[in-house]
Amino acid sequence: LDGKFVEVSDASVKGKWAIFFFYPADFTFVCPTELGDMADLYPEFQKLGVEVYSVSTDTHHVHAAWHKESETVGKIKYFMVGDPTGVITNNFENMRQGGDAGLADRATFLVDPDGIIRFVYVTDMSVGRNPQEVLRVLDALQTDELCPCNWQKGEEVIKTAA
Repeated sequence: LDGKFVEVSDASVKGKWAIFFFYPADFTFVCPTELGDMADLYPEFQKLGVEVYSVSTDTHHVHAAWHKESETVGKIKYFMVGDPTGVITNNFENMRQGGDAGLADRATFLVDPDGIIRFVYVTDMSVGRNPQEVLRVLDALQTDELCPCNWQKGEEVIKTAA
């Protein structure tokens, strides 16, 4: 974070909205497109009180090298978490099996301030995610109302009889 290695723990996340944005590996092809889009939207997430944690099973040293080497990854201001032991990835039950064992699935977990996972978004390894959709769902969740399909911030929510 900001060119420094910092510790992230459960206490870092407690009481806040958080996005855990898992991706398979640094220095790959699809991953930087997603991480770059998330970096572009990061100020919007911050306005909503959300912290973003990108996570792969690479080490924090590899993250630092990629951040320095890639123009796209270099614009990231959110946390890039190294999980070489797979503890975080396994805690989210997001570790790949088979030929890609040891890599995280391409998955997003939106966690509320009470530590409850409120949204999960998983795609195939070959398909990048849309961080704009994560922002849309976050907006909907933060209304604490019923939001219809394709709801956008500012639109009517569903009212039920009391």
